Amino acid sequence: MRKKFMLFFTIFAFIGIVAFSCTNFLISKGATKDGSTMITYAADSHTLYGELYFTPAGIHPDGEMIDIYEWDTGKYLGKIKQVRRTYKVVGNMNEFQVSIGETTYGGRKELHSKIGVLDYGSLMYITLQRAKTAREAIKIMGKLVEEYGYVSEGETFSIADPKEVWIMDMIGKGKEKGAVWVARRVPDGYVTAHANQARIRKFPLHDPKNCLYSKDVISFARKMGYFKGKDEDFSFVDAYAPPDFGGLRFCEARVWSFFRRVAPSKNMDRYIDYVRGNPKAEPLPLWIKPDKKLSVQDLMSLMRDHFEGTEFDLSKGVGAGPYKLPYRWRPLVWKYNGKKYFNERATSTQQTGFSFIAQARGYLPNPIGGILWFGVDDTFSTVYVPMYCGINKAPYNYAVGTGDFYHFSWDSAWWVFNFVANFAYSRYSDMIKDIQIVQRYFEDSFVEKVPKTDRAALYFYKKAPALAEEYLTKFSEKQASIVVKRWKKLLIELLVKYLDGNMKDEKGKVTHPGYPESWYERIVKESGNKFLMPEKKKNN
Repeated sequence: MRKKFMLFFTIFAFIGIVAFSCTNFLISKGATKDGSTMITYAADSHTLYGELYFTPAGIHPDGEMIDIYEWDTGKYLGKIKQVRRTYKVVGNMNEFQVSIGETTYGGRKELHSKIGVLDYGSLMYITLQRAKTAREAIKIMGKLVEEYGYVSEGETFSIADPKEVWIMDMIGKGKEKGAVWVARRVPDGYVTAHANQARIRKFPLHDPKNCLYSKDVISFARKMGYFKGKDEDFSFVDAYAPPDFGGLRFCEARVWSFFRRVAPSKNMDRYIDYVRGNPKAEPLPLWIKPDKKLSVQDLMSLMRDHFEGTEFDLSKGVGAGPYKLPYRWRPLVWKYNGKKYFNERATSTQQTGFSFIAQARGYLPNPIGGILWFGVDDTFSTVYVPMYCGINKAPYNYAVGTGDFYHFSWDSAWWVFNFVANFAYSRYSDMIKDIQIVQRYFEDSFVEKVPKTDRAALYFYKKAPALAEEYLTKFSEKQASIVVKRWKKLLIELLVKYLDGNMKDEKGKVTHPGYPESWYERIVKESGNKFLMPEKKKNN
């Protein structure tokens, strides 16, 4: 009974997500410094409360059914059969180090089906409870939507285990039950990304080691009139999700920014017309080889991106204000004098509920090898705290039930991080520097602590796996508690330092730095001599 309740609560807890705004990076084993695999996920929504979900493993009686509620709305969708055994899931990583992320791309509207029981959120978290490998997860997802139907828009999934990383595009079949999909294994040594635009174009038809797909992915496109050529020329993107201006400028541009940072030698500017919004320009490749192997700290940095140093840089222009705020309040698209305009959409955004870097290390036992580096709120100002997949509960400050979206709580990591970030938005270019000092301290210290924690956990694991899990639970709980406590103190420090628009120097002296020179220049250009002080007349 408790197991059933926990599954229901885990799925129901995601109500309110509007996921058409997420970003994922995928890093193969050969592209990392330590031989791990990694995927990242920023769950972005203006109504998402960020917390770490936890579902324990379970043994279930024959005939048990699961109630399914739509992830975005909480609408009851129906029931599906439970399996005999389910696995423990910490956030988006299970006890076998399998992790799943997603981004919604929409695709052809006529394919948004209402026939079925499974939405994309339920599909992810149910699969995590049933799969031991990424490849098995893909097959489970395919069988689930075939049996129970798929009732979400087009979706791209990131699926990883300690050996393999896969990207999977899926979309419903409109008036028919089920979904069509294709999944490709990221080649060893390569990286890819997706950000609300389907990414897989042509794919090998006879290479099951590296490519899996639904049996009707091409024939269904023919039937619907989306494709007429040879099978080997079929493109999933062109058939099911042809990119428009928004799919390129708001979505593919984030992939481009990731690529340009991991492989500056590749001259990613050749794709600039494409990410500016021209569907006829040369498209981005599905994956690239980075210039150097990446660490988890590299991924933390890559998750923090406002297009700095590019023509899309959000810290530039009047919208950024005097303190170079790299965010724009919604709506994303707005009107003036009857014409439509837009804001850029970067990887770092103010409405992130939670984000993570799922790191799977096959050279360690599963409870120790899997780490979900977990953060809440804006990726640029969050702290990624290591949550081992072997823990037996979520740390209190990050756990379901500690807080909610509508009521502030000092116990809630999400609310505390939001408090600091929202205060910093008022004088961003100055305050973010103070935040980053504390942020770097924690993340550097966590990276330093992990090898020591691994060794201690391995010592306990050899005695009894349960001892290792207990040790790791206490470790993650302690680090989470320390971070939240320090972030509360940081808020007070920022308030004291920047009180009333002033700034205290290192000796505590109040200074009046004023606005940047560029902002005064803008004021003068806009107002002319309105604020010009009259010159004093010289006495004869």
